[in-house]
Amino acid sequence: MKNVIVLGAGYAGIQAALTLHKGLRNEDVNIIIIDRHDRHTLLTELHEVAGNRVEESSVCIPLREIFQYTKVQMIQDEIVNIDFENKVLRSNEHEFDYDYLIIGCGSEPAYFGIDGMEAHGLTLWSLEDARRIHNHILHMFRQASRETNPEKRQAYLSFVIGGGGFTGIEMVGELIQWVDVLCKEYEMDRKEVRLIVVEAMGRILTVLQESLVEKSVNYLKRNGVEIFTNAAITKVTPTHLEIKDGTILPTNTVIWTGGIKANSFLEKLDLPEVKRGRIEVNEYTQSTKYKEVFLIGDNSYFVTEEREVLPPLVESAMQTGKAAGKNVIRLMHDKPLERCTPKLHGVMVSIGRKYAVADTMGFRTSGMMAMFIKHMVNIHYQFEVAGFEQVIRYLKHQFIHERKDDHFLKDHLVPRSYTAFLVIMRLYLGYMWLMQGIKKYQEGWLTKTIIYAQRIGPALPDAIANPSPAADTSAEAVQKGLNLIGQNTPYWYAWILENIIVPNALLFQNMIVLTEIVLGLAFLTGTFTFIAALISIGMNINFLFSTGLYDYWYIVTSIACMAGAGRSFGVDHYLIPWLMRQWRYIVRNRRLRLNI
Repeated sequence: MKNVIVLGAGYAGIQAALTLHKGLRNEDVNIIIIDRHDRHTLLTELHEVAGNRVEESSVCIPLREIFQYTKVQMIQDEIVNIDFENKVLRSNEHEFDYDYLIIGCGSEPAYFGIDGMEAHGLTLWSLEDARRIHNHILHMFRQASRETNPEKRQAYLSFVIGGGGFTGIEMVGELIQWVDVLCKEYEMDRKEVRLIVVEAMGRILTVLQESLVEKSVNYLKRNGVEIFTNAAITKVTPTHLEIKDGTILPTNTVIWTGGIKANSFLEKLDLPEVKRGRIEVNEYTQSTKYKEVFLIGDNSYFVTEEREVLPPLVESAMQTGKAAGKNVIRLMHDKPLERCTPKLHGVMVSIGRKYAVADTMGFRTSGMMAMFIKHMVNIHYQFEVAGFEQVIRYLKHQFIHERKDDHFLKDHLVPRSYTAFLVIMRLYLGYMWLMQGIKKYQEGWLTKTIIYAQRIGPALPDAIANPSPAADTSAEAVQKGLNLIGQNTPYWYAWILENIIVPNALLFQNMIVLTEIVLGLAFLTGTFTFIAALISIGMNINFLFSTGLYDYWYIVTSIACMAGAGRSFGVDHYLIPWLMRQWRYIVRNRRLRLNI
């Protein structure tokens, strides 16, 4: 049996492993992914943990959830060496044989020889880094609150971000909001806190178009951020930072985001290195030295058809990972390899949770629209790798998670409540819908025409005063039936009733009776309660437009039942999680499996 090993569970490794499963799920082959953690860390969201926006769990997806219902085997171990000649990976305790190998073990900070940066700077490249920054900032405020020496206090409250790229600007964006909270908590003047970005280039966010950079700079400066450009850092000590022009910034906090290089583990391997530890690959993401070895993400020095080096971005990692997975499958089947043709769709930078800039497929935007785009991209990725449950967790962390700087409206819109109290309301709503349906059934709605449409009211326009011949306006119908046109029925809706509904009266009567009975049963049993509530609202809006049955309580109660009323003492408690698992299984395996 062939062994295919993916080394590293980052963005690239995850895509490679899922691609391998998709192409080999019906074949006799072992797919193994090895990582020193049991989680996939969302590296692009680490600043949110460091800056106290979300909890640590929000940037971690357990590997068991990602590879649930796949044939990918997960091994938590740390590989220390690779014997390419004998096709063996070695950790301190185990050996793993492979027939095909995909290497995607990520990258690490590059310090560019800056004196003291590695020893005294705080990096932001792992969950542990984010936790360390978070705790350090809290410690600085605690120290400052007790410090009486003005110079030392200023150093405690000066936070320097080394590097004005995506990570650096996103990090300072989180601090903009968090320091406001900390100043209130520790009873400090916000003016005492300095937030500083130091960038060696002539501007921050160098890959963005100038107009977006200008908007970002304006936003940062409005929020008190100092920006130093053309300012290469030359030295970092525990108490200050030195810039090439001789400027000295007193600070006890330097967060270094100024560059990355491929994981130093690659330096031990017998592979041709090109730049910053990245390994040379061909157009198939295949090693130029070993045909059964592929390198992906930040590990590969991939040159596009346009002779440009693929930048170390998430989208680059995902596309090279997918390409490597496909080419391993083709190599196993003795088929010609396919060229990797990356297509990058754009970049987004969040500057805190209230502002962002984005350049996606030539569409440049800022503010709330850019934040929306970033959230949608995050949701799309997390849904793709971990399904609905992860998307729900993401939304909870981003929009429901309690923060000390929340707007007062949020306290009222998303308080934690006990859905069990909604059960009584749900049952009553279900009973009323069921009785409505049964009553109509007993009145003969399934067998005889009940509804008609006759205009009422004075001085109507000609088209309204002379209803369509299709509408039943006979004296007998008026006396015995239900007129669907009321005094407040809009003209356009009256036309629909006359020309579509009434000519097919029996069909629509059957639909109404069936819908009311189904709604009743859905609410009573707590099955698909959210969907039932939406239909209930729609039905009552329809009644308001037509017959004028102003039972507003139906709408109000239906809205309340949308808040998870079926999760307590209802079928939804079991059904919704099962459907989520079923969906993930179908996506992974293209077939149903009922006993999940």
